[in-house]
Amino acid sequence: MVEKIDVENFLKLADELPVVDVRSPAEFAQGHIPKAINLPLFNNEERAVVGKLYKNSGRETSVLKGLDIVGPKMSGFVKQANKIAPGRKLLMHCWRGGMRSESMAWLLSTAGFQVHLLTDGYKAYRKFIREKLEAASNFIILSGKTGSGKTDILLQMKTMGVQVIDLEGLANHKGSAFGALGEDPQPTNEQFENNLYRVCSGLDPEKTIFLEDESRSIGKVVLPEGFFQKMRDCPVIRLEMGEKLRVERLVVDYAKYPKKQLIESVNKIEKRIGGQHAKKITAAIEAEDFYTAIQMVLGYYDKTYNYGLTKRCVSFFKFPGGLSFSPFWILRF
Repeated sequence: MVEKIDVENFLKLADELPVVDVRSPAEFAQGHIPKAINLPLFNNEERAVVGKLYKNSGRETSVLKGLDIVGPKMSGFVKQANKIAPGRKLLMHCWRGGMRSESMAWLLSTAGFQVHLLTDGYKAYRKFIREKLEAASNFIILSGKTGSGKTDILLQMKTMGVQVIDLEGLANHKGSAFGALGEDPQPTNEQFENNLYRVCSGLDPEKTIFLEDESRSIGKVVLPEGFFQKMRDCPVIRLEMGEKLRVERLVVDYAKYPKKQLIESVNKIEKRIGGQHAKKITAAIEAEDFYTAIQMVLGYYDKTYNYGLTKRCVSFFKFPGGLSFSPFWILRF
């Protein structure tokens, strides 16, 4: 049995049933629905061959070539599907809900599977989640200078049941020139958005959601424009922590990394901090005087942070009953 369903119902069922993505491995690597399993009808090379035939010789020739490729693999597809969905119920999609997913769905339904096929495919999913991310709201931002412990506080809040989105955790990057140190490779921007939506969809939109103050780019990934604008327009809690304590915290966090990696990170901001300043920081790292090195780097990041604050709205927010508050609450340590 094959049933076509829309994105919203597809994602609801995804909490219960396995999601099978029949696109090529390269398409899957670029971005996929979180927890989806790749069962490609064509591998990367086969897809290229079929696509070229379609473009140069037309649909009939490409379909015949596709059948030649898929025919010997059909029993293998059924065997893999049995492992993926022992209950013989699954969700499936390709890029646009076309021939690839329909062909695989026909095969598996013939083998006794119940297949829920995503109408208009992964393309429809991407459109759906981007619209939802653009509409996200009810944020409060936790802001503070580098080293003030924003991420640690947010993660502690999460253990206490507060709704939190850890953007740096999703991006595998801490946001600065040193942000990739100790992190896994960053996801593609497409996959970052997919993962971000999955987190957002698990939160109550009627309740406050806390996020860390970020620029639109976190390493190589970029926040959706509407989502980022909502972050810029919402209330802010600002943490204030003395420089000495911040430097001490950062020494613990970063002195453990190889000096070569630290120096490479300094080189990334050399043009912004000046060549002579970068040389002094590098010399301090070489001498393992990490306190001095971090103190000098902080001078640059503190100026950047202070400039960013001037770009935020400073008007008062009004609540029913006449209560008002500044968009900046300040916590001092």
